[in-house]
Amino acid sequence: MNTETAVFGGGCFWCTEAVFKELRGVVSVMLGYAGGTMPTPTYEQVCGGGTGHAEVVKIDFDPTLIRYDDLLTVFFATHDPTTPDRQGNDAGTQYRSVVLYGDESQRQKAEAYIAGLNASAAGGDPVITQVKPLDAFYPAERYHRDYYAANKNQPYCQLVIQPKLAKVQEKFTALLKSHGVSE
Repeated sequence: MNTETAVFGGGCFWCTEAVFKELRGVVSVMLGYAGGTMPTPTYEQVCGGGTGHAEVVKIDFDPTLIRYDDLLTVFFATHDPTTPDRQGNDAGTQYRSVVLYGDESQRQKAEAYIAGLNASAAGGDPVITQVKPLDAFYPAERYHRDYYAANKNQPYCQLVIQPKLAKVQEKFTALLKSHGVSE
């Protein structure tokens, strides 16, 4: 199987991971840190704000089952790309909206998508999502992985993650793993 990789930061990586794990063609979702300058940061260092890293997910996907453009659409629909350094109650540079591209095609697609959102937002807040090259990706600590799956009854999961998943299930039914397409 030929896979490609997308890296997005849309606030809390627990939320972003749960969303992208729902999608057909997504082979794996790895939580991590990227976009900063400190090598091999820890969660505590990233939360401290001095590393320059954002909480991100690295998505390996099968482009014959889902397109990068579809991933961009879901990404922008499931977080607020107009708010600097914040998603809901999560505040700090580690929660900024960022697309970290792996090649020129991804850069062009991300910039065109953002331009389209801004053009259609007549008078609304502009999208401030950063589009930067992926220089390095540092996997997050193991205890962050599959957080939603292991903690569905936690208040954060019920109040923040579950509404995002409901939105994905409502708006992107054709992209879901459960939509009758086997992997």
